[in-house]
Amino acid sequence: MAAHPLDPAELPSLHAGAVANTQRIVDALGSEVLGAPTPCGDWDVTDLVHHLVYGNLWVSPLVAGETIDEVGDRFEGDILGDDISGAFRDSAALAVAAFAAPAAMEALCPVSYGPVPGSVYCGHRFVDVLVHGWDLAAAADLGPALPADLVEACIEVVLPQAEMLAGSGLFGSGADPGPAADQQRRLLTLLGRAV
Repeated sequence: MAAHPLDPAELPSLHAGAVANTQRIVDALGSEVLGAPTPCGDWDVTDLVHHLVYGNLWVSPLVAGETIDEVGDRFEGDILGDDISGAFRDSAALAVAAFAAPAAMEALCPVSYGPVPGSVYCGHRFVDVLVHGWDLAAAADLGPALPADLVEACIEVVLPQAEMLAGSGLFGSGADPGPAADQQRRLLTLLGRAV
């Protein structure tokens, strides 16, 4: 566990760290794995990168206070193009900048389960980007170890919301990995990954 409770002011840099880690993984994806299954139900590698890029693109308008209706279908269609690595990089840069803006952590973001403070939304994006990076690495057999500091912080974000996340149906049902489990295995089992 982290040595101290997570300060919401740390979330933008943690999110940026998760982005950098997942970018490294996306950059390593070869064309031969784009149709490979992932630990995320019916999503293959391309579907999962699309999900991440789509989520990244929503950050800036939602942090700026735009509603879901105002954003509308702005990000529908082909958002990956021929360069999934570039699509992730460009969309992630927008998300990182939005969360790093002054007062972004206090801004009310009208997400589908909100509105919530930017710190809550940033925490959820941090979890999404970090853990789906692991999913992509696992799917492509890239040796899916996550940075220990990000894992520790992610557990701090997930634990208070574990029941709600499991109940959402989006993460699988968490299992107790047992006392001997390392922190990465603990995080992944909390989020329904079989490791």
